[in-house]
Amino acid sequence: MEGDTFSGIDTGTELDGKVVRIFQKSFVQVQNILDQNRLLINEINQNHESKIPDNLSRNIGLIRELNNNIRRVVGLYADLSSSFTKSMDTSSEEDFSGAMTSDAKAGHKRNRPA
Repeated sequence: MEGDTFSGIDTGTELDGKVVRIFQKSFVQVQNILDQNRLLINEINQNHESKIPDNLSRNIGLIRELNNNIRRVVGLYADLSSSFTKSMDTSSEEDFSGAMTSDAKAGHKRNRPA
């Protein structure tokens, strides 16, 4: 998975390096949080199955940590969505302004065949 981020995307629009780096960094952060959540869930399940009062009361803090991690993941995905939208808006504006420039250069009338 590492190193092949965005290798399968072919939208016809080239994403600039800065956006790709932001995406890669965010996806690494998300994956790290999800890995941590997996460990938290395993510990919560073990504590629950043990039915030991101290373990059960420890689950309260673990579940809070899990909830906070989920909020962080949601925030990272929201930031990713915003970054992607901005990059697409920017590339659309560049495409549009490029089309306007080329149309302006060809600003002469078309000759109609007789």
